[in-house]
Amino acid sequence: MHQILVVDDEVGIRELLSEILSDEGYQVRLAQNASEARAFRTRARPDLVLLDIWMPDTDGITLLKEWAAAGLLTMPVVMMSGHGTIDTAVEATRLGAYDFLEKPIALQKLLTTVGRALKHGEQQPQPALALPSLGRAPAIAELKQRLERAMGLKAPVLLVGEPGCGAELCARFLHQRNTPWVAPDNHNQLAEKPLELLGQARDGTLFLYDVGELSRVEQKGLALLAGKLDKFNVRLVSAACRSLPELVAQGAFDARLYSVLTGVTIRVPSLREHCEDVPDLANLMLLRLVETKQSPPRQFTTAALNALRNYDWPGNLAQLESVVRGLALTASSEQVTPEEVNQALSAPVRQPAPPALDLPLDLPLREARDAFERVYFEHHIAREGGNMSRVAETVGLERTHLYRKLKQLGVKLTRKDEE
Repeated sequence: MHQILVVDDEVGIRELLSEILSDEGYQVRLAQNASEARAFRTRARPDLVLLDIWMPDTDGITLLKEWAAAGLLTMPVVMMSGHGTIDTAVEATRLGAYDFLEKPIALQKLLTTVGRALKHGEQQPQPALALPSLGRAPAIAELKQRLERAMGLKAPVLLVGEPGCGAELCARFLHQRNTPWVAPDNHNQLAEKPLELLGQARDGTLFLYDVGELSRVEQKGLALLAGKLDKFNVRLVSAACRSLPELVAQGAFDARLYSVLTGVTIRVPSLREHCEDVPDLANLMLLRLVETKQSPPRQFTTAALNALRNYDWPGNLAQLESVVRGLALTASSEQVTPEEVNQALSAPVRQPAPPALDLPLDLPLREARDAFERVYFEHHIAREGGNMSRVAETVGLERTHLYRKLKQLGVKLTRKDEE
């Protein structure tokens, strides 16, 4: 049975909507103001929220912003107002609301909108961590400001930072909703069909991860592609974990391409630079796992959150997410303790004997590098017993990027490895 939260300060409207929706077979919960709605959302995730805009304590638009910033806007929200304007509806939709109903609400319009919103919520995958939920530390506030200034620019954006720091979150923040988002699994298309990538991303965003790993041929394809961005109306966002100026100085990266990619350069801070956000991030990651039924009900104790905050996090967000997932699945009770956190952070790593490297040295550099990387990743997969979260943490790649790399190299995973 779908659960609907109705938030409205007018008792008559709350009771009327409750009666109508209950008669339709929905489970209805009521909140008379934003405070009650906040409290409900921290305890449970409704399937749909009907949210009044004009309320005495906090207006609905502000509450919508709060949920979005806290990563809690994981359900469809339909705004309601008796003083609706087109500007208000547009603002609500931009912030993430599914639809807008103007009071007095016609019965058929209500039921149709509720039905569509619930269906939309079922079809939408639970969103991953987003930039608004990354934190409130000064380093993140500055990052958001720089990204907001870059949103209106057409120049390519280069995001630089350590592996796992959240470059893709920043790229998605720059991406305009309801337009194509293209993030190829590997860089081969840059060498083989760069203009095809532009066609796929027309009027949208093309995101390229770890451009410091591009081969010479791939760099040439990217240079060709970059020269036609305006023609296809594509926003190019690239990420780099290695120092591109050093690669240019070493002759490993094309200097002209570097100047094109760095139209706007934004540094993404490491997690240890905003460690005060770790408790909120860990709670949010855990809440997502519980709400999506990937974990039994869990909560971190205050001491456990302090233990997480005090860790250095060399693997950044990717490592934090891996640790939270492991704790959610293995904790001995609903309360995750600091002892369990410390055990997860100091788990001994199995050290099998390193493989004998019998690599052909008469291959072109790119083929030889691919051969080495295949052996390298196969070694770490075996070393971690197929635990891909730990492999990602050890090699310093976000899990999504790790899978892309393995696919590019043709490394086969067993079903157990992929779990």
